[in-house]
Amino acid sequence: MTKHLDRDMDRLHRDILSLCTIVEDMIGMAAMALRDGRLELCDQVTAEDDTVDRYEVAIEEECLKMLALHHPVAMDLRRIATVVKVNNDLERIADLAVNIADRARGVREYPEFPIPKGVEPMVAHVRSMVRGALDAFVHLDTAAAREVIQRDNIVDELNEHLIELLQQTMQAKSAFVIPALHCFSAIRHLARIGDHATNIAEDAIYLVDGEIIRHR
Repeated sequence: MTKHLDRDMDRLHRDILSLCTIVEDMIGMAAMALRDGRLELCDQVTAEDDTVDRYEVAIEEECLKMLALHHPVAMDLRRIATVVKVNNDLERIADLAVNIADRARGVREYPEFPIPKGVEPMVAHVRSMVRGALDAFVHLDTAAAREVIQRDNIVDELNEHLIELLQQTMQAKSAFVIPALHCFSAIRHLARIGDHATNIAEDAIYLVDGEIIRHR
């Protein structure tokens, strides 16, 4: 039984890593579409979302099968439970990347609209959080997970700053109201990705320590 469980855990580990890679790439493509107006990337993000959905369903089904077949306990049970939660967060991040790509299309209908300079550092911080949270999960690194959680404060501050800039833009030039609203939504989606990265980091801590720190 232990050999079969280990084999299934290895396969589950590979599948979640593959999903991580796809989702990280989707964030990058969506951000480039917004920043540089590369609308061909929007179609790629949308296409990849179908792949993510298939992975998400397959991983969840595998987790449920492992619970039924192996009756895992302690660390093995926590690992499977954590994969279920991380799997869901990754699927939601992919959906948010699609939303950002959709907003990028709206922004590009107004080529004279300037993307606020603060978008680039916010994208960099969010991508770093996602990568750091996933690394913490894979390597069972609670210190790295706690660092990711702390970095969410930076993303929140950038989010507030960009909202203020967009409000000023809309007040100064009414022709930019619609693209600014598209950009506003994209920024909020970025902030939500940061929240999901925080969830993954919290799940990494639960996996290692058995401690639920959410809402603290």
